[in-house]
Amino acid sequence: MSRQGTADEVLIRRIFQEHGAALVAYAIRLMGDRAQGESVVQEVLIRVWRDPEALAGDKGEARARLFTLARGLAAARRPANDQAGAVDSMVVLSAVQALPSEHRDVLHALYFQGRDVAETAASLGVPACDVKSRSYQALRRLREAVR
Repeated sequence: MSRQGTADEVLIRRIFQEHGAALVAYAIRLMGDRAQGESVVQEVLIRVWRDPEALAGDKGEARARLFTLARGLAAARRPANDQAGAVDSMVVLSAVQALPSEHRDVLHALYFQGRDVAETAASLGVPACDVKSRSYQALRRLREAVR
């Protein structure tokens, strides 16, 4: 194996170790199917392998780019006639935007960044009990909004 091949393998392994679990969970939610979600993640990793400079920047920026790439690939793979799903997505997005910023921040950290309660509390500078309370309240409000 060439020196470049080894560096590429290390890069992909590191990316998957740091972001894989959250990225797979996100892709599965987007696709509604585990196999299709894993396929999206595989394509994301192939694209990163082909263009590793796309992830230049700090860890948060790299994660955001990975999730954006996954979202784009998932959208391209879904049937174009999924109008009901598009309407549902717009309702949920609207409901999320209506949440107070402290609730949105908690949901973003927990569900999109894949952080646990302790990590979220540390990143937001609030106690873990506040993270739990805010996530509970946010999810309750979202359920009410989409009914």
